[in-house]
Amino acid sequence: MSKLLFKLRNVPDDEALEVRELLELNDIDYFETTPGNWGISMPGLWLHDADDFPRARALLDDYQADRTQRERSRFDELRASGDAPTLWQLLRAKPLVVSIQLVVIALLAYLSLRLFPGL
Repeated sequence: MSKLLFKLRNVPDDEALEVRELLELNDIDYFETTPGNWGISMPGLWLHDADDFPRARALLDDYQADRTQRERSRFDELRASGDAPTLWQLLRAKPLVVSIQLVVIALLAYLSLRLFPGL
């Protein structure tokens, strides 16, 4: 029976590619589902054989720990060189997205304080 190993929603393309390569290098049989035409289905990597799950999960956990370390190092280098994106740079690059996010945050804060005034 199939078993979900890795959800692909909001996963960078390079990470998804590296996970696919990891599974192929270790001869783990998998298949991939897409988000579908409307983007409402769950994209993911599924194992054909659930018995492969413990080995695949261990490989994936090791990979993710390594990737986390690499990405943190890369971000620290960007921050040290002054090239890390700031809130102002994000606002200039994607003004609509950042503005909507800030409005949603403010709305949630307002509703939280308004609905629970005694807390």
